[in-house]
Amino acid sequence: MPTRREAFRFWLKLGLISFGGPAAQIAIMHRELVDVRRWFDDRTFMNALNFAVLIPGPEAMQLAVWLGWRLHGTWGGVVAALCFLLPAMVLLIALSFVYAMHGDVPIVAAVLKGLMAVAIALIVQALIRIGGRALKGPLHVALAVAALVLMLGRVLPFPAVVLGAALVGALAGRGGVVAGTTAPAPVNFPWRTLAAGVALWCVPALTILALAGGESLYFDVYRFFTTAALVTFGGAYAVLAWVNQQVVEVYGWLTLADTIAGLALAETTPGPLIIVLQFIGFMAGWNNASGANPGLVATITALLTSWAVFLPAVILMLVGAPYVEKVSGNVRLGAALAGITAAVVGVIASLAIAFGRSVLFPEGIGQPDVAGMGITAVAFAVLSFTRVDVLWVIAGGAAAGLILGFA
Repeated sequence: MPTRREAFRFWLKLGLISFGGPAAQIAIMHRELVDVRRWFDDRTFMNALNFAVLIPGPEAMQLAVWLGWRLHGTWGGVVAALCFLLPAMVLLIALSFVYAMHGDVPIVAAVLKGLMAVAIALIVQALIRIGGRALKGPLHVALAVAALVLMLGRVLPFPAVVLGAALVGALAGRGGVVAGTTAPAPVNFPWRTLAAGVALWCVPALTILALAGGESLYFDVYRFFTTAALVTFGGAYAVLAWVNQQVVEVYGWLTLADTIAGLALAETTPGPLIIVLQFIGFMAGWNNASGANPGLVATITALLTSWAVFLPAVILMLVGAPYVEKVSGNVRLGAALAGITAAVVGVIASLAIAFGRSVLFPEGIGQPDVAGMGITAVAFAVLSFTRVDVLWVIAGGAAAGLILGFA
């Protein structure tokens, strides 16, 4: 068993080097904690990962929370979460200021153009990777197609699509537990952890109501991103499709170009990709400051967004931590998750279409951006057929955008 100081050093290191998305982050944790340090065995690690996938939130961060909890209790989980998140939050706020203040400067715009083109390649690669894993039969293909149609046609919001897919998947699955698993010993429900989580969520909400009112931008941001946190299944790309529709078309907080730029910038930071929502919260404040200092308003809305997005994820994992062994063997829950994952394929496809149309065809389908299409194609080929680290691909996209922008 490592000491608290040893664990803290590892979690901080993870927060500083956790680039490359959840797959890379999970691989780092498995290599370091199972193979090298031997703090966990493989079965325990995989059961925790399966549970993290089942609940809403960024699975790599929630896996770190559970592992921290297993080592040193609730505070161990909290420390793991903070170390995983804080470096990304600080860096993205700095990048958000650069974008908001200098995004229209030619050199910055050229770099962003290259980053956005690479972001399209990353979305398409994720679509192919998740689709190959999730579409296991006609039912899953039908769920993916239905989700694509429903999202593109604005027929149902993402939360309804997720719920419907989970119900269909659960009904298609058979209840029970996986063969070979045994029922774990009963545990006491962690009511104190749940109560602390509810209180921590309520403090900002009540403060906003007292100081700004229920009709304020701050309360709208806090309420909306709390909802987003509770339906974050399938990763950042999936929930971003719905968030993009809401913040651009319903609330009018920012533009589609802002959202794509936020995704591109979030790809350059460590930590969970869902940190892109912090950028969206930042730009919502910057663009709607209503005469107040935009930097101050944007910083507040960014911090409120991160609190609303990540607090539920941490609390859900800490509350569910004692039940990992029991839940990981439930067949019906696994079937519901398979239904959600299938629908996520369609949701990500809708995001790829929306973002691809904006970045690669800014003047219409008949007038493609040749430079942007070239960067996307090269990035996709490198990601698909080589083992080049994603950070080098992102850096190459930024350099290509800069060169082509001033060619």
